Amino acid sequence: MPAYHDAFQKEYGAVKKGSPIHIRHISLKGDRNNNKMERLNGEFRDREKVMRGVKKKDSVMFDGYQIYHNYLRPHMGLNGKTPAEACGIEIKGKNKWFTLVQNASREE
Repeated sequence: MPAYHDAFQKEYGAVKKGSPIHIRHISLKGDRNNNKMERLNGEFRDREKVMRGVKKKDSVMFDGYQIYHNYLRPHMGLNGKTPAEACGIEIKGKNKWFTLVQNASREE
């Protein structure tokens, strides 16, 4: 917050040798930060905390969330497309989950 900077200047005056300097990391463009990963962790945590059986390493929740994120969930960075659609993979049908399960269960 800008008010913190003003309060710091009022208390301590000009930045002296050895005083901390705050470096802001606000932008997702051209700046190194972990905003995207933190958002993904937050999404997963929101879902995980209301489910049972996710605390195990072999939980199917991880695979299901990966499928949801790549095939069903539209992304703003891809202009409302899913990563699969951006790669040319289109899932047809009213219920995309059902279509994915149906296609995965087919024998070759």
